[in-house]
Amino acid sequence: MRKHPIAVLFGSFVAVALSGIASAQVVGKVEDQIRWRQSAYQTMAWSMQRIKANVEGTFNKDQVTQAANVIAALANAGMGALYQPGSDHGRGWRETNVKPEFFKEGEKVRELAQAFNREANEMAKVAAAGDAAAVKAQFGKLGESCKACHEKFRKEEK
Repeated sequence: MRKHPIAVLFGSFVAVALSGIASAQVVGKVEDQIRWRQSAYQTMAWSMQRIKANVEGTFNKDQVTQAANVIAALANAGMGALYQPGSDHGRGWRETNVKPEFFKEGEKVRELAQAFNREANEMAKVAAAGDAAAVKAQFGKLGESCKACHEKFRKEEK
């Protein structure tokens, strides 16, 4: 079964999210937070698809760099503020897919967040250099960092 691009990115954002929870100021209602993070996932999905299209098709350094910079910016945006306790259920644009375990395993979430952050920042650096083979290799690493969090903290879509 092929996963939706948003699903592919969900774990990445979730991992990044808790990296800043301890110091994050809670902003907005739970429904707003869920909607904002879902919107960010949509943006990341688009950016990942742009990189994938370039890796699998005609490589355009500028497009890859733009998309990689968006991913890195979101990875470094402090989205932890959008993961207050209780936001493992509720509705943004749709029902959230965050598992309750996300809020119980902070150390694992931090570990995954840091890994994603490293890979996202490296993706931006590699993209700027313009080597298509290096971009492809780093894109694989970035995708694996997303997948690691999905497998642990994301509910399957129905």
